Amino acid sequence: MSTADIKKTAQDKMAKSLDTLKADLAKVRTGRAHTGILDHVMVDYYGNPTPINQVASLTLVDARTIGVQPFEKKMAAAIEKAIREADLGLNPSSQGEQIRVPTPALTEERRKEMVKLCKSEAEDAKIAVRNIRRDANEQLKKLTKDKAISEDDERRASDEVQKLTDKAIIDIDKIVAEKEKEVLTV
Repeated sequence: MSTADIKKTAQDKMAKSLDTLKADLAKVRTGRAHTGILDHVMVDYYGNPTPINQVASLTLVDARTIGVQPFEKKMAAAIEKAIREADLGLNPSSQGEQIRVPTPALTEERRKEMVKLCKSEAEDAKIAVRNIRRDANEQLKKLTKDKAISEDDERRASDEVQKLTDKAIIDIDKIVAEKEKEVLTV
C-alpha cells in the first residue's frame, strides 16, 4: 500500500463520515415538516419490519403536515401505529385512505434539546474523523518501519492527512451550524 492509497482511503472514509452526519442530522426535527423524519420508522409488514417508504408514499401536504399514502389500504392502521410508536412526538390521523401527520411547533426548550443533539452528532462525527486520521498515521508509520517509504515521505503524508482531517472538521462545524440555525429559527 502506498502513501497515495492511504490518503485516498482516509479521504473516502472521512467523506462517508460527513454523509453519515448529514443523514443523522436530517432526522433531527425542525419546526417545518419534512419526510426525512419518518425515514427510520419501521412498519410491521406481514410480520417483517419494513421501512415506511417501502409500504407507503410520503409527501408534504403543507409546511407542517406530512401525507402518508399506503400502497395497500389495509396497511393504514399498521403505518399509523408505527408512526405513533416511533417516539417522534407525532400523532398521525387517518383521513380515508391517506394518513396525515401534523408536526407540532417546537417549544424553546425542545429546540435547545435539538441543538444539543446536533452537537452530540457532530462530536461523534469528529471522533470518527480523528480515528480515521489515527489509522492512516499508523499505516504510514508501519510503511516507514518496513522501509517502504522514507521518514520525510511519512512526515509529508502525515501532514496531508492532517490537512484532510482539518478540512473534514471544518465541514462538520459548517453543517452543524447550518442545522442549529435551522432548528432555532421560529
